Amino acid sequence: MPYDSAQAPNRLLIFIAALASVFVTAIESTIVATAMPTIVGELGDFALLSWVFTAYLLTQVVTVPIYGRLSDLYGRKPILLIGIGLFLAGSILCGFAWSMASLVVFRVVQGLGAGALMPVGRTLIGDIYHGAERARMQGYVSSVFVAAALLGPVVGGFLATHTIWPLVFWVNVPLAILAGGILLWGLHEHIERHQHRIDWGGAALLGLGSGGLMFALAEVSSLGAATAAAIGIAAILVLTAFAFYERTVPEPIWPPSLWRDRMASCGNLVSVSIGCAMMGIAAYLPVYMQGVMGNTAIVSGTTIMAMSATSPIGAVFAGRIMLRTSYRTSAVCGGAMFILGTVMMTMLTPTSAVAWAMASGLCMGLGIGLSNNTYMVAVQTESGWAQRGVATSAFIFSRILGQSIGTAAFGGILNAGLSHYLGSSDDPVPKLLSPELRRTLAPDVLANLVQALDGAVHTVFWILVGFSVIVMATGLLLRRGHGLR
Repeated sequence: MPYDSAQAPNRLLIFIAALASVFVTAIESTIVATAMPTIVGELGDFALLSWVFTAYLLTQVVTVPIYGRLSDLYGRKPILLIGIGLFLAGSILCGFAWSMASLVVFRVVQGLGAGALMPVGRTLIGDIYHGAERARMQGYVSSVFVAAALLGPVVGGFLATHTIWPLVFWVNVPLAILAGGILLWGLHEHIERHQHRIDWGGAALLGLGSGGLMFALAEVSSLGAATAAAIGIAAILVLTAFAFYERTVPEPIWPPSLWRDRMASCGNLVSVSIGCAMMGIAAYLPVYMQGVMGNTAIVSGTTIMAMSATSPIGAVFAGRIMLRTSYRTSAVCGGAMFILGTVMMTMLTPTSAVAWAMASGLCMGLGIGLSNNTYMVAVQTESGWAQRGVATSAFIFSRILGQSIGTAAFGGILNAGLSHYLGSSDDPVPKLLSPELRRTLAPDVLANLVQALDGAVHTVFWILVGFSVIVMATGLLLRRGHGLR
């Protein structure tokens, strides 16, 4: 173990630094998204708007597993400090951007840093806490994402409206500097120094394959189905070559032993499934509540917030269940709550009460929190220090990949469903979501559009039930009686 008992007095400070590292990456996108209209208004070049987000996301995702593995080889501290340095440099440079093109380039630098902060920060928390403490502390991390989702739009909107827009990027700088200072002063690792052979070939193949796949999924609407499919297939072939290549190198960037590990494989499968499902819930439950049930954006937003708020509660329960019973019991409880929530969502009708939709969101939030924390803690506990970094980053990478797949797939499914019900290429959704346009529709036209959207969104809801069943079935694959001690 690279941490000795002398580390204990600094443990809370180290936890705060790791939590801050996770927080700045979690809130970054939500702050920037709210302020982008103001930024585009000043910098111009609206065509590059999507690339402000795509550049950051792609570089972050591609580097997540690479940083995780490097932290196993060289320690958490140097990799986190490198990530903080790049994130700081990118954030400061973004504030000085003179055009949208320069902003995209600086977002790449920022994303290169963010790729280290999220996985290595969570790995460090798993290193310094054990057993029930690890479960509790990782549960607190879930609250960070809720805080980021709630605070980001408010802070971004306030800064863009009442100050100068560069502060949108600079607001995280003090927090990142504080985290770096604490790590420099308080984190002491004892790493055995020996020559490592960095798997540059594997890193290149993984970056090219995952980056190509994420690009195809993120830009499918602008690329067109045929081009996106071609890029996606090529990316999958590169990732297949990566899988074979990793068997031939002495220190692979993603060890094949991790792929064969039951806990890690189950965790990654659940992470992909929940990532897909979360995008379907976040995108289309509000659409249903506004477009079909006729509720306001405030009501639908409150429902999503309720789901987000119960996720940390589920994470806390997961720690207690794992300690008293097993990983399997906690995972199955999470799957059961997730199934209950998604099934309740399929039972929504145009005349359903808001309370029913909110109850389904509460159940799904509990299920997601139970499942996420169970597998995060289990994967970290079962991996050991030498592979904990890459195991944690693989789990996070899987979730982001699932979110990308869900975003692309559900959009296509909804459009196909609307085309099936309406038999036209018109997009009726804006008319239903806008209270002003909705009031201008004739009663028979409104009823037809509501029926079409009801059927199309329910197709998405039933697919979400399928993902919840995968989460439940995966939990049943875990060994009985095996949990935190």
